[in-house]
Amino acid sequence: MPQRKSLLVSLQEDIMEIRALCIRLLITIIIMLRAHAQKVFSLRVVPNKLQFFEYETVSFYCEGVFHGNIVHKVNGRTSQCNNGGNKTAQGSLCIMTSLYLNDGGQHWCEIEGGRRSNSVNISVTAGSVILESPAVPVMEGEDVTLRCRNKMISSNIAADFYKYGHHIGNSSTANMTIHRVYKSDEGLYKCKISGGGESPESWLSVSLPCVTADHTGSQRDHSSNQGCHIYLVSRTVFTVAMVALLLVVVGLLHCGKVRARTANSSPRCKCNCNYDK
Repeated sequence: MPQRKSLLVSLQEDIMEIRALCIRLLITIIIMLRAHAQKVFSLRVVPNKLQFFEYETVSFYCEGVFHGNIVHKVNGRTSQCNNGGNKTAQGSLCIMTSLYLNDGGQHWCEIEGGRRSNSVNISVTAGSVILESPAVPVMEGEDVTLRCRNKMISSNIAADFYKYGHHIGNSSTANMTIHRVYKSDEGLYKCKISGGGESPESWLSVSLPCVTADHTGSQRDHSSNQGCHIYLVSRTVFTVAMVALLLVVVGLLHCGKVRARTANSSPRCKCNCNYDK
């Protein structure tokens, strides 16, 4: 009997340890989700381009947060988007109408605590030609279209495209599509319209997939991308959940073995204890 009681006490202790472990794992998952959720916010630009003609309209959105301030930095001075002038602030939205040359510069979303999102550097030109390229990084493997636009001509026109000043192609529709972009496609682009002028240079940014390895074999972090955040959070939660499930299964198997040993070790009378005298 003392041995059986000892085994039962050991079984109860194992069950309590497994419960405590499951609770700790659940708390860890919640903490990780909250930590990742705090990081997922970004700045979106509409229309999605870096170059604007003077007097055009642009909108900035703080995505992933309910209340965020759009911050504008030009010539070393920063200011927030407030109602007044050509700016209209609506929660996490900032609309800038009738852009002026001094509206060009770096923009980002800033939330309580001073945390910042990705930044976007737009330019406003008084010239006649701009190159419309994405304001946010393009994921490696996707297609991206560069458009050469003339302020005075809305119909399709022929245009030449350049990267770092070197001619890379031409188009009769003023559009050039780069299929399945790679990191090597990143760089400074501009376009030129015969008899119509040329655009300022614009930086095309290409982001790598969420999980990559460099030439040394070590992993690189690309979690600044919002899509990568979602993928990484899902992968982390799935991994932790699978580990927790595995530990629970192992614990249950262990409890089953202890229970079996307890049952087998309990004393049983296998003989006839009555003797005929």
